[in-house]
Amino acid sequence: MRPNFPKLIFAIVLSIYFLSIAYAPMLGSFLDLVDLPIHETGHILFRIFGEFIGVAGGSLFQVILPAVFVGYFIWREQYYSAAIVLFWVGQSILNVWVYASDAVVMRLVLTSGFTGSEGSFHDWNYLLTQTGLLGSTKIVAGIIRSAGTLVIIASGVFSIYYALYPSTTEEQL
Repeated sequence: MRPNFPKLIFAIVLSIYFLSIAYAPMLGSFLDLVDLPIHETGHILFRIFGEFIGVAGGSLFQVILPAVFVGYFIWREQYYSAAIVLFWVGQSILNVWVYASDAVVMRLVLTSGFTGSEGSFHDWNYLLTQTGLLGSTKIVAGIIRSAGTLVIIASGVFSIYYALYPSTTEEQL
């Protein structure tokens, strides 16, 4: 088993890119455009479980969907591929952080318009209000950001490791 240098370079470049997202999540990333329709689909899929889960379903689904792909690659014993897709999971969690951290000030422009305008709805303001955690928004958002950052770090470590030490399954591909 020899190191795969193109995969190693790709893993290093992605690690740097996604760590920059973790450093400044408010700047966003190209995956935000992918996350949005997945988020909105989550509301539709999860609303059968009631209002609260339906609202939470947007954020849940935008993390669950890329995690399913990670699981698929792990099941196929394609660990490098799983680690690369894990970057998306971490980025998606950080995208949820952007939304959650806005729960009190509500300054984000959402699909329904500005959250301060009539008829608009802010998922995380609702979720944190319903759970009595609106006053703890910074703590909740901090936990979310930490989780996203840790996932990105893990993804970087694993992707570099599996580029250096590919599994026998990936070498056959």
